[in-house]
Amino acid sequence: MNTKYFDSILELARTKNFNRAAENLYITQPALTYQINSVEEEVGFRIFDRSGKGASLTPAGEQFIVTIRDLNEQLKRSVEQGQNFSFHYRDNFRISMSVRSALFYLPEIMNIFEKEEPSVSITPYFDYYHSVDSFLRGEADILFALKEQIRQIPDITSYPLYDSHIYLVCRNDDVLCEKQLISESDLEGRTLMVGGGSPLPLRTVQQRIIRNGKISYFNSNDHDTSLTYVSSGKALVLSPGFLNDHIDRFRWIPFDCKETIPCVLCTHSDDKRKPLHDLINLIIDFYAKKKDL
Repeated sequence: MNTKYFDSILELARTKNFNRAAENLYITQPALTYQINSVEEEVGFRIFDRSGKGASLTPAGEQFIVTIRDLNEQLKRSVEQGQNFSFHYRDNFRISMSVRSALFYLPEIMNIFEKEEPSVSITPYFDYYHSVDSFLRGEADILFALKEQIRQIPDITSYPLYDSHIYLVCRNDDVLCEKQLISESDLEGRTLMVGGGSPLPLRTVQQRIIRNGKISYFNSNDHDTSLTYVSSGKALVLSPGFLNDHIDRFRWIPFDCKETIPCVLCTHSDDKRKPLHDLINLIIDFYAKKKDL
């Protein structure tokens, strides 16, 4: 469907008169009639009833016009945004990750990169369940992922970023906040939230604690659900550091275990843009100086 016809449909719906709508659109009445007929033939139903008094929306047309109006507004906003973007930038890098906190320091990195490459924009893209899939579809240029997620995937290049440690997450008023390092014995008699799509190293730690039989546990659907129980004082949760959003409600205390979760950045193997790889190196160098991961 020619999107230029959207204005014609909307104007005819407003004026209910072919001649008046054509005048307002600065086209001829036959041209307007052709456009309306073309759309009706394509969609397979009549949008307007014609009569000697003018044109009126059919019941199907009344439903259709709502969608057309929304699409037309979205299209105009998209065009305006595209024009504004093209005026300021020559390129844009989309970074896909499952949650915002996965690259907590990205805003600082964006400010640094903007000074070096003012004509290149960076767009964070969050997809909780399908970040890898969206990257493989070409919807992102850089992917933050767990190393275990991208094994044996062809046509991508991965860069080690950091090994995320495991932390106990509790409320700020929990007695465990007095400790600088949490051991398994500190959890005896407490309730632990487990599951929720935990990475393999974290599941290994969870299962080891459960097998000792000195805690209670509940399965959780996801990290947000676990934090809800932690916030209510009903449970604790072990979590990888890359999920730490650094808000004051919770205390993240290192957990005494050897397991870590390797995190990587990925690009498409055929993407050789120098500014993109400059950004990758900047992110890697920036995170190499951080200790709270």
